[in-house]
Amino acid sequence: MIVFPAIDLIAGKVVRLERGERSRCTVYSDDPVAQARAFAEQGATWVHVVDLSAALEEDEDACAANSAAIEAICRVDGLSVDVGGGVRSLKRIDELAGYGARRIALGTELVTEPGFAEVAARGFGGMLVADVAARDGQVKINGWRDGISRSVENVVGELSELGFRHLVFTDISRDGMQTGVDADAYRRVAACAGFPVVASGGISTLADVRALAAAGPDVVEGCIIGRALYEGSFTLAEALEAAGQGAAQAGARSSGPSAAASGEGAGDAH
Repeated sequence: MIVFPAIDLIAGKVVRLERGERSRCTVYSDDPVAQARAFAEQGATWVHVVDLSAALEEDEDACAANSAAIEAICRVDGLSVDVGGGVRSLKRIDELAGYGARRIALGTELVTEPGFAEVAARGFGGMLVADVAARDGQVKINGWRDGISRSVENVVGELSELGFRHLVFTDISRDGMQTGVDADAYRRVAACAGFPVVASGGISTLADVRALAAAGPDVVEGCIIGRALYEGSFTLAEALEAAGQGAAQAGARSSGPSAAASGEGAGDAH
């Protein structure tokens, strides 16, 4: 199972939000590139980067700072980057691909513009990742601020037909809260999608990582870990070991974007 350390960005700073709420923001670093390098030095081969400023439609300066950070992170040796957050046009997808992102997540547009999502998936193939976030079984969009009248099953069940083969699924109620994971929920989502998911939200212990890995590669192909790493609940090296080792990570990276998945989380936001 792939471990994706999370780097969530607001105005060029590394942050974490609780349950996706902008007002509950903790800043962990002013240097996201240094953070990415630190993850690489600790054994990560992927990172999950979320442009929260774009997802939350913040001002131009904040979004520009994030874009600069994303481009620089993509140049860190040894890392493959899964990026999402506010991706709403083919131009932005092309821009992120140009930075060197290996995976690019679509969230809001999956449900508001399914025609666009289908065109994007066909044009960019395995590089694109569906990013679905939900609270109490209902899908949320626009940086998790807005609800829609569609269930997780309804949205996820259409992904294969739209051309997606990779999915980040975030349990918003658990995100940034370190409340543990619901492995059975990921089993249900994977069964509905017809392909494995990247789990996001709530990981607080190594037991959570092991539980997700134990679900098997047909259910969970990766997990995104954020606050637990930043708060020192465990180290990235310990998480990699619990997930089933760095060898699998290296193999996934060498296989390129069509191998084990992503953001990724967010994301979009996540």
